[in-house]
Amino acid sequence: MPSFVYVLATTHPDGRTVTYVGWTLDLDRRLAEHNGKGPGAKTTRGRAWTLIYAEKHRTRKGAMRREFVLKNDRKFRAVLRGG
Repeated sequence: MPSFVYVLATTHPDGRTVTYVGWTLDLDRRLAEHNGKGPGAKTTRGRAWTLIYAEKHRTRKGAMRREFVLKNDRKFRAVLRGG
């Protein structure tokens, strides 16, 4: 079953751009959940998130592995934030 790794961005009240990395089986549903239409992650509640990057993977395990890599790749996330 195809899975997705995604990066979301929002603006923090102090003006910084904040990113969030996750994985899902349904990208549209998950983005809606992060934006208040369901059980979003605790760290993403109450903010307006925009999808800035997504990758499609053949397996759930592949998506989870890639999520781990992206969460720890600060340079990649800085480029996405424009910094």
